[in-house]
Amino acid sequence: MARMVIEAEPRTGDGKNVARRLRAAGRLPGVLYGANKQTIPVALDPKQLRAALESQTGHNTILTVNLKDGESASAMVVDWQYEPLKGTLLHVDLKRIALDQVLRVAVPVLAVGEAPGVKTQGGILEYVLREVEVECLPADIPDRLEADVGNLLIGAPLRAKDLKVPQGVRITTDPEQSVVHVVALKIVEEKPAEAAPVEEAAAEAAPAEPEVIKKGKAEKQEEGAAEEGKKK
Repeated sequence: MARMVIEAEPRTGDGKNVARRLRAAGRLPGVLYGANKQTIPVALDPKQLRAALESQTGHNTILTVNLKDGESASAMVVDWQYEPLKGTLLHVDLKRIALDQVLRVAVPVLAVGEAPGVKTQGGILEYVLREVEVECLPADIPDRLEADVGNLLIGAPLRAKDLKVPQGVRITTDPEQSVVHVVALKIVEEKPAEAAPVEEAAAEAAPAEPEVIKKGKAEKQEEGAAEEGKKK
């Protein structure tokens, strides 16, 4: 497990205004706590913290926090906040750890290999879990756990119990929990537009009989009756 050194200094004051002034001065507000010791508000270099969070070990990186008052502690990042638009770090919580005591941490899962369910069956590989929880000593925390999907067919999940872990590491996630699986593509068929009934279509197509023709016949009958009356 990689270790990184973080320089910190105790800070005085609390509240949003103090935090804003620290950030404006290029410092990151945070707290250092744990190990049955006093909680210390600290100011850190945000670049050092970002480098730790963006490293291969991420939030599981073991930090050596050196305080200007002389304290030096092993710690890990347990919580951090980002500004949603700019992505700048706003605050960080550091917890002291004992290197000889077992920790429970979340470790990323990475699928390796080519699943037959994708290659030959046309499915899609999906992660059900991106991380699993493990217990181990700080120095034994793995960067990641690999999920070998080389035999994975559609509908056959790879479970937490199938992950290979290094010696000294124990998975605490439910062993039957699915981690990765291959699912079939869903094809949505478009329904053809329903055709109008033949009778309705024929009725619409046939021209209506003009009223003038009907009126013409009636007029002829009336004229014929009138002429007969005259003859009589």
